[in-house]
Parts: sequence; C-alpha cells; structure tokens
Amino acid sequence: MTKDIFDCMRDSHSVRNFKPQPVPEPTISRIIEAANWAPSAGNLQPWFFYVVTNPAIKQRLAAACQGQHQVEEAPAVIVVMADPAKSNERYAERGAQLYCLQDTAAATQNILLAAEGLGLGACWVGAFDERKVQEIVEAPPRLRAVAIVCLGYSDEPKREYKERLSVSEVSKFIH
Repeated sequence: MTKDIFDCMRDSHSVRNFKPQPVPEPTISRIIEAANWAPSAGNLQPWFFYVVTNPAIKQRLAAACQGQHQVEEAPAVIVVMADPAKSNERYAERGAQLYCLQDTAAATQNILLAAEGLGLGACWVGAFDERKVQEIVEAPPRLRAVAIVCLGYSDEPKREYKERLSVSEVSKFIH
C-alpha cells in the first residue's frame, strides 16, 4: 500500500542515514517507472537512469559528490542523466539548455515521491563533479548528469513535517 500523494509531499525530507538493508530490484524498477511518468517537453523523455548498488562504484560517486557519505551508504543510488541533444532536435538551444533540465527535475521529483510512497528514504544530491559522475557510470558523452538520488530504508527518527511559507507569501492570484 502506498501513501496519499499529498502526504508524500508533506512528509518527504532528505534522508542521509540508511539501514544497510538492500532495496528490492522490483521496488527500484517501480520507482524508475514513476520517474518515466514525469512530464517532458514534447513527451521526448530526455532522460536515462543509472541505478548503482555496487559498493565500489558508490564509493567513487561519493568522492565525486564532495564526500557526501549518504551516496556511499545508501543501498541504491540513482544517477539521473539528461539527453540535451534529444531536446535540441525539436526545441533547439532552449530545449538543450532548459527543457531537458526541467524534464529531468520533474523525473527526479517523481523518484522522491515514489520512494516516500513506498516507505523508503531518499536524498536528492546536486553537488557533484558532473564529468566525474559521467565517467564513473560510463555514460555516453551526450548524457549530462543532473541529479543523484540516494535510496534506502531510513535509519533516522521520524520527523515532523517541515515548515513552509504560506501560500499567500509565495503566490499572487491575478483575476
């Protein structure tokens, strides 16, 4: 059973400490499926996902992520890659420079929400050496590393929902 999507949005938070228990491959596949359901400009789906469970590779990725321990300790790490050339074919430079990044960000958010809904902890990592990550996962040159998501069963105490600005502070309705 999964959680309500609004509960997932409210309850999700960055988990940096994980139990060593592996995440079953069918669960990871379901999370990748959720990522693939994300909206994308022209439905081009300019993404590719590397799922890393190999401890030596995770250790190398952690080093490329400024030593962030959760990358090495998480049972699974998903490297989210964008394919700018795919978006460029239809949308030229704006597609390559913006749309593919928006699309992969939406896919990454789906990963986080799916993980929360399935009872997993996750952490979106954005601080990393893009070229090193690309080399570590042996991605073709056309792919660009956009995000890394650490996945696993949380080894942190349950948190209260996070403080957010009010709707009136972040929006303006124009009638």
